[in-house]
Amino acid sequence: MVKILIIDDDPTIRMVLKRALQNQGYTVTVASSGEEGIAQAQQIHPALIVCDWMMSPINGLDVCRCLKANSKLSTTFFILLTARGEVEDRVIGLDAGADDFLAKPIDINELKARVRAGLRLYQLNQDLQHQKQVLEALNQDLQHQKQLLETELADAGSYVRSLLPAPLTGTVTTETLFIPSAQLGGDSFDYYWIDDDHLVLYLLDVSGHGVGSALLSVSVLNLLRSQSLPNTNFCQPSEVLKSLNYAFQMSEHDDKYFTIWYGVYDRCRHQISYASAGHPPAILLVGDTTTQVQQLGSPGLPIGFLPDADFENESVYLQQRSTLYIFSDGAYEISQPNGSILGKEAFVQLLADSHQQHNHLKQLLNYLQNLNQGSNFEDDLSLLKIQFNLSALNPEL
Repeated sequence: MVKILIIDDDPTIRMVLKRALQNQGYTVTVASSGEEGIAQAQQIHPALIVCDWMMSPINGLDVCRCLKANSKLSTTFFILLTARGEVEDRVIGLDAGADDFLAKPIDINELKARVRAGLRLYQLNQDLQHQKQVLEALNQDLQHQKQLLETELADAGSYVRSLLPAPLTGTVTTETLFIPSAQLGGDSFDYYWIDDDHLVLYLLDVSGHGVGSALLSVSVLNLLRSQSLPNTNFCQPSEVLKSLNYAFQMSEHDDKYFTIWYGVYDRCRHQISYASAGHPPAILLVGDTTTQVQQLGSPGLPIGFLPDADFENESVYLQQRSTLYIFSDGAYEISQPNGSILGKEAFVQLLADSHQQHNHLKQLLNYLQNLNQGSNFEDDLSLLKIQFNLSALNPEL
């Protein structure tokens, strides 16, 4: 039932108003003074108040100001009863917080009409407040879900990072960068001695972002690390890529595919055999002060595109002071201050310059971050630096 409060020090008016509004089906409470009216309003929280202006010691304006200042009663529709008809008086009433006026002597039909109109506005205000509360609750829930998702992505990123290999030392040394983008991505890499003379090196990049891409990346990493591909010679890159392509068709993995550069270093022959599936070529740098740049790439579609795709083996013999860089496209698809993309050619030149200056990868990363104006990279940035100490094996080189 709709609650209405009548505040008036005239008992006759109180009775007339109460009877008229009760006949309309409202629950009506009356108060004979401003003090009593304030107390009643704070207790019953009416939807609408009809209050006389001229009362003592607390008049209708003071009652209105007091109740409108109460957050629980600020939306209650407030009608002032007054014999004052001047515009200035109505301005004073509106400034005090009154929502409407009813002139004395009171016309009952006008009273009923103004009460109905006031209650419609009150209900509209209540509906808006409810919608606001619902939206606030929904926003809080979304914020909570966002925090949970960010936590899960961070945990997943930490897990992927924990699977990456430790640096190699000795005749072959490695240095790595793995900088995930704002979202969890699909880069991963590995290197390990498959036997005393053969070192496997690879880096892969799964399409898309998010947990699905990361899970596929981890699945490939674990499969290669455990050498679980059947009937596959892991020293033959083209065989490895063909087996991966058979096992990871995108039609069976949520339309996700991946690129990969896979190489095998033969320590006895100082040779790297490699094959690529849609991946950027690795960069081989030879020399110190004068650097020879060689791109190691081979044709081939990304893994998962076509079940009968072919991949080609290529090979290169290493010279003394050879350094190999393997990277994902996130290393060079970086926005510059002028809005353009760095690009692969500029990145390769950057590698050559950094190599001649004997910089570590962290120094290169600082340059790329400054180039990106400190923002998060839009894609995962993965970069391997492999240095081959050939003279340690053959002093004559």
